[in-house]
Amino acid sequence: MRPRLTHRGIGLGVAGARGVGLGIGLGAIGLVQIGALTLLLVIGAFAATALRDPGRGRHRLRVHRHVQPSPVHAGATAHVSVEVVADNLAGRVRLNGLRLGEQASAELSGGRPLRARVVRTERSVGLAYPVLAARRGRWALGPLIVTRHDPFGVVRASSALGERADIAVWPAVTQLPVPRGILVAEPDRIALGARSPSTDDSALREYQLGDDLRRVHWRSSARRGELVVRSDERAGMRPVTVLLDLPQEAESLEWTISLGTSMALAMLDAGHPVRLLGPPSAAGPLSTDGAHARPGHSARTELLDRMIDVQAPESSEAEDQLLTAVRLHLGSHSGSEIVVALVGPLSPPTRTALAQLAR
Repeated sequence: MRPRLTHRGIGLGVAGARGVGLGIGLGAIGLVQIGALTLLLVIGAFAATALRDPGRGRHRLRVHRHVQPSPVHAGATAHVSVEVVADNLAGRVRLNGLRLGEQASAELSGGRPLRARVVRTERSVGLAYPVLAARRGRWALGPLIVTRHDPFGVVRASSALGERADIAVWPAVTQLPVPRGILVAEPDRIALGARSPSTDDSALREYQLGDDLRRVHWRSSARRGELVVRSDERAGMRPVTVLLDLPQEAESLEWTISLGTSMALAMLDAGHPVRLLGPPSAAGPLSTDGAHARPGHSARTELLDRMIDVQAPESSEAEDQLLTAVRLHLGSHSGSEIVVALVGPLSPPTRTALAQLAR
């Protein structure tokens, strides 16, 4: 943004111009000199302020922005820290007297001005403030808006400093308990060809709600001070597919995505390979090849990342996407898979296709 005259600068400019004109008309050389000096003051201040842009040149200021946590779940608070650093003496001169203001999307700021805690040192200025992630998506943060004045208060200039950052907001999730006795019962293990594990082929993991107490390893639990259970790595866990039928209403869409993601994560945490079918995103379908994500932090992160950009489908595409997901599942169905479907009212052909999964 170009420099602009303040009310004082406008007043001095008008007074200087009138003084020069009046002095010439009256033949008063002193009055002409005073008016000319006033005009030179305004012009010089304007030029100096324009040339001292803190975001340009060899002595420009650097901006570091850090968001924690990032990404953040919808409905949670993230803490943002911004540091403006001057690398040399000329940069420190530019840093002095700057007024800093941060910009943020309404989904992060709630439509209100951000209020930050400011810490100034000789070489830097730091801002720290919280933002509330209201909705799932990618929302802009920054750049900084810096306002500077000349020493006489004649000219004011505002400009952007630093780059814009985008905060990724995951869908809101709820921790759901998974009853292991129901999802991984002995008949299921027999169907999968699993045998009862021995001590040699068992791994220990933290006890979770629903675990069979007969699998608790009491000696290791006493040594660690927390319950741990034996998990048979070779027995395997039944794979899980979560099918989503996305509605068009914004509130229903977010509710469906939140519930489907929560169920998929709960199954992952319980040790099941999981895939989520139905919604396309900017990164493509979640499982185009029918592969299941193995439990782990990377699988959780990938699933959540892909849900960020999911949008409501067009009315004519909603059931087509669900049918495509069902056909993909039927083509790779192993017979021992757990299927969870979140659906709304469906047409008869779609209901018929979905009913085939029960076989």
